[in-house]
Amino acid sequence: MTARAADRARYDRATAHLDAPLAIVDLDAFDANADDLVRRAGGKPIRVASKSVRCRALLERVLAKDGFAGIMSFTLAESLWLARSGFDDVLIAYPSADRAGFAELTNDPKLASAVTVMIDDPAQLRLIDEARDGGREVVRVCLELDTALKLLGGRVRVGARRSPLHSPAQVADMARVVARRPGFEVVGIMAYEGHIAGVGDAVAGRPLRSRAVRLMQATARRELAERRAAVVRAVRSVVPGLQFVNGGGTGSVQHTAAEDCVTEIAAGSGLYVPRLFDNYTSFSGRPAALFALPVVRRPGVGVVTVLGGGYPASGAAGPDRLPVPYLPQGLRYDPQEGPGEVQTPLLGSPADDLLLGDKVWFRHAKAGELCERFDELHLVEGDSVTATVPTYRGEGHTFL
Repeated sequence: MTARAADRARYDRATAHLDAPLAIVDLDAFDANADDLVRRAGGKPIRVASKSVRCRALLERVLAKDGFAGIMSFTLAESLWLARSGFDDVLIAYPSADRAGFAELTNDPKLASAVTVMIDDPAQLRLIDEARDGGREVVRVCLELDTALKLLGGRVRVGARRSPLHSPAQVADMARVVARRPGFEVVGIMAYEGHIAGVGDAVAGRPLRSRAVRLMQATARRELAERRAAVVRAVRSVVPGLQFVNGGGTGSVQHTAAEDCVTEIAAGSGLYVPRLFDNYTSFSGRPAALFALPVVRRPGVGVVTVLGGGYPASGAAGPDRLPVPYLPQGLRYDPQEGPGEVQTPLLGSPADDLLLGDKVWFRHAKAGELCERFDELHLVEGDSVTATVPTYRGEGHTFL
């Protein structure tokens, strides 16, 4: 029996008493992935990206491990909720326009001390001040550096369009703006190199593209390491008491951790290891989060139909954003239908061994987005479900 076949048998036994659709997290794989992230971070703490987990119980589990410290959140509302729940170090990875949230933040000392907001434009400071509603608490501020690689005088850009702050001078000027404005304090710098951390460099069947990605990433790492160090020096000249410099992501942990100026690493997807993280030379993880759909039809030889399945991930639309049938191995989508909102036909010889009610196991394309489809996660240890915990959605929260 192959390792994948053994996993399927184990998951089927563990969930035999549960009807699909359902989602699981294999805790052995989850913990092994966490240990690998810590090893690659080389002693620097890892701030957990909550967007990639979206389950309080699992955030608590990973933060209880040595090598992890703090949360990187994705909205202000989520951050306030987490802070009220006892998480005391929450960095919001994106700017916000949540005026009600800012009023709450600036009126509560506990929240203000636990939550750090992201800034890359003076207008964001004005928005916060206008939302204070009498709140006098000092707002902790993190400045975001644009990590994109710019070539040919800026005519070619590689990387996400995030912050407008690209040069050391621009980031230092923004730090001065914050420092001069009462009620704000610069405490950190964040630089997320998504074109390095979030792009696979070993795509199956695409050797030329993979080589091009590796060359691009090597160039980008060198350029960013030099520029990030210069940014940190420039900001420290304005803010000598800078508390942290955050960088990296699951696909670049060891590279970013090697930079002396970086004090902490961000990672989250590497805990669940969704399908987009199969194509990396820098690491390999164990799929930990899966969902199961029930067989509800057998339309003919070599085909079964499962209930649901149309769960595309965010990003540029394409086949790589779709979940993949994982267990039993050998199933594939009908190219004329793909995964559907209500039903999904699957083709392949394993279909002939599946009965009505049997489970087909899938892997989602992006980590935490799976939790937007399910109210709870069944935690599997060995061949048993040892706990069932709510996702954000199961606790009544869909923050975006």
